[in-house]
Amino acid sequence: MDSMSRRDFMQVSAGLAAAIPLGVNILSARAATSKMIAIQLGAVSLVDEGVEACLDILQERAAVNTIMPAVFSYSTGTAGRHKPWPGHGKNVEDASIQGGNYATVHPAFYKDILMDPMIIQAHDHPGFDVLRDLIPHTRKRGMKVIGLFQNAFNEKLPNAEKYFEYDFNGKMADTLCFNNPYHRNFMTGLVDDYINSYDIDGLIYVNETQGALTNMIGARFRGRRRGLPGSRTCFCQYCKEKAKKQGISIERLQTAFTEAEKFVAGRTRQRPVDGFYVSFWRLLLRYPELLQWEHFYHESYKEVYKLFYDHVKAARKEALFGLHIWTNASFNPMFRAEQDFAELSQYADFLKIALYNNCGGPRFASYIQSFGDIVYGDMPSEEMAQFHYRVLNYLNEAPYPQVSEAGLSADYVYREVKRALDGRGADGAKILAGIDVDIPLSDLDIVEGATEEAAAKTTRQRVFEATKEALRAGADGIVISRKYSEMKLENLSGIGDAVRAE
Repeated sequence: MDSMSRRDFMQVSAGLAAAIPLGVNILSARAATSKMIAIQLGAVSLVDEGVEACLDILQERAAVNTIMPAVFSYSTGTAGRHKPWPGHGKNVEDASIQGGNYATVHPAFYKDILMDPMIIQAHDHPGFDVLRDLIPHTRKRGMKVIGLFQNAFNEKLPNAEKYFEYDFNGKMADTLCFNNPYHRNFMTGLVDDYINSYDIDGLIYVNETQGALTNMIGARFRGRRRGLPGSRTCFCQYCKEKAKKQGISIERLQTAFTEAEKFVAGRTRQRPVDGFYVSFWRLLLRYPELLQWEHFYHESYKEVYKLFYDHVKAARKEALFGLHIWTNASFNPMFRAEQDFAELSQYADFLKIALYNNCGGPRFASYIQSFGDIVYGDMPSEEMAQFHYRVLNYLNEAPYPQVSEAGLSADYVYREVKRALDGRGADGAKILAGIDVDIPLSDLDIVEGATEEAAAKTTRQRVFEATKEALRAGADGIVISRKYSEMKLENLSGIGDAVRAE
């Protein structure tokens, strides 16, 4: 990896003096930090609040020196307004977002994608190009812009079904296939478009998926959706062809997943003779293809990561490419085993580790409940949680189920940053700590017997403590997540408190 690009990464100017009151001229303020302090936001915030006004708030409240606008999104997690209203932007609820490319589509970059590239042009904000209309304002403030694009697509678009995964029964899933050549062509066209058409500082790719085995057994937060049709993926023609070249038997795989389905379904009836844990290992020993397919899945999307990285560097060597590392790496040891930071550093300038300690408490509890029902059904959930704390090296967290109300601690953030720094290698990617501010919870985040009202809430103090511990651990920067439009300004200020106190 180019060493100069890594040094350049650290030269982000902040634009804030310590304890700047609202209304002070940003351009006259000294830098608060040389580290990257980034925030994810959707185009809607810039449209609703005005670009200059929005940037003023972000610099004054949170010492932000890097904007990560959602340039390609079909998700309300990164685009659109939010309810309940956080006190800024328009107090209007979006029933849905159209989504797509929030910059301008330049068709020449999209080759062999089986569709007209113009159909991905977002029309939520007519006449507004999130990159064209943002970058001039950030340049005069010494701020950087890193576009965020997601592993998502609108299945209703013409020919979209040719991009998606399929389970072994031939049913289309709601996830995209990484081995599909048309999907790869489309996404690399998107990367080429952004890097060549705009004076952008880089891109960050968001992928929050895992393999069929871990999905089936509920080894994720919100895992109570385990075993749903479409979770046994992908068995499309491209995956089958690739698997056969690697000596993987599709017939054996289909038999393995049929037996795995029986194992998952059996949890609702009675305890196996040898218990759930032993029965799970028996399943893996008899059908090692289950683990083989899990690894096959992860290796496939790492190929896509490298493809994106190579396209970015081929266009502009100094441009940065980063990866969002899903929160599931904080809960699931199997998923964590696939996230080797030294390996990922081979095709990323930075890794954003999603350390969402506020919503992380309820999410960890939901993971314990869903996964415990299947593999660890022999032990109480309290013991399973303690086991995970030990093997994941979290030593100061609240017991189950109280962790749902307490949230994960700032010590958890510190430990995860240190782990990432140690794991990346001597010249590995820069490590950015993803800090959550007011991420809403879903019904699936709330464990049985608990309520959303009692779940951990974001506060300015908790944001301050998490950010402070991330920086103390040596993080190369912060990414404020998920999106600005859902954040309360008081809580957002906790970031600035910590950055200025460093």
